[in-house]
Amino acid sequence: MTPLTCNNALPGTRRDPLYPDSDGRPLGETDFHSAAMIWLREALQDHFADRPDVYVSSNLLLYYEQGDPAGRRDPDVLVAKGVGNHLRLSFRVWEENTVPQALFEIASRSTWREDVGAKRDLYASLGVQEYFLFDPEGVCLDPRLQGFRLDQGAYAPLAAAADGSLESVELGVRLTPEGAMLRVTDWRTGAAVPTRSE
Repeated sequence: MTPLTCNNALPGTRRDPLYPDSDGRPLGETDFHSAAMIWLREALQDHFADRPDVYVSSNLLLYYEQGDPAGRRDPDVLVAKGVGNHLRLSFRVWEENTVPQALFEIASRSTWREDVGAKRDLYASLGVQEYFLFDPEGVCLDPRLQGFRLDQGAYAPLAAAADGSLESVELGVRLTPEGAMLRVTDWRTGAAVPTRSE
């Protein structure tokens, strides 16, 4: 592996004081929220394990406006295609030359209103093709899994199957609520991605 220098740094790996690696806010969510986020991130990483051009992360700062450090969000799970899957300090869209294709928010009592409002509007305006919300406790959202796909600059809701599952065209998976987690199933094979403990 080649050592990183300022001249050959991969996107998102160079520290820049204008774009901090942390927003300084403490993370404080329930085990349901944390577990759902980790399960989803791991399942998507495992689903794309043979794709070096797909990056999956969680709670990473997403900077979307060069020159404005306030132009940022920290989606619970981020999936970007056409980029390297190396570790990053943050995801800066101007360095990556793309926005993520899919973003996920795990809803909680303290965040769900912003998830269905300001964040959804922002992600649509940035051109994020798909946006998913999941309520692992089933207390904030009805239905507890919601998805949206960009259509002419605005998000159109995805129609759920009878079991409450949704299909992601961008990721090639079906997402199914299963207790406090989202089960990821590969479209091509019809096989569910096992959790790492499974």
